[in-house]
Amino acid sequence: MRLKLITLIALLITFLTFSSVLFAGPTTKQPQTATAVFAGGCFWCMQADFDKVKGVISTTAGYTGGTVKNPTYEQVSAGGTGHYESVKVIYNPEVVSYPQLLTFYWHNIDPTNANGQFCDEGQQYRSVIFYADAQQQQLAMQSKQELINSGKFNQIATLIIPASTFYPAEEYHQEYYKKNPIRYKFYRYNCGRDQRLEQIWGKST
Repeated sequence: MRLKLITLIALLITFLTFSSVLFAGPTTKQPQTATAVFAGGCFWCMQADFDKVKGVISTTAGYTGGTVKNPTYEQVSAGGTGHYESVKVIYNPEVVSYPQLLTFYWHNIDPTNANGQFCDEGQQYRSVIFYADAQQQQLAMQSKQELINSGKFNQIATLIIPASTFYPAEEYHQEYYKKNPIRYKFYRYNCGRDQRLEQIWGKST
């Protein structure tokens, strides 16, 4: 009797285990993620642009490339900290590749300006590609060389340098284009960003 009971319990456990596996819902596969960091003038605009890219999971406006720890917007915008206004892009490489992000980046900056971007002047507003490893460096250099070889520009002022500590900007800067759409559009238009991009790249931008 005891043996039959043990056998019955064992069969019941096996059935319950099999049922839980059989009827369990499909597991949600977490997307792979990778990180890219770019500077292209006003980080409000850069964040707004990269948020449109399919495969981009999140973006963060911030400061990087300098020596001052935990810099503030006032410090960076005044110059002298060595930091650049930049945006950190978290993306799914199965949806959008790093070379595709590079192409998108080039078409949303003025690569000829060595003194800032559009209406914003100063080192803190220069265009920069920050590479995280040797592969990103190689791809960035290759994309820059292709731009040079195209003969479209007399010079390419965009820097390609190693990534360093990225400091997120103050919360009110994050997704500024959503929080203050009227002010953002007013700034972007008066800064001449889209007008200059159309002049450089054409209306497809």
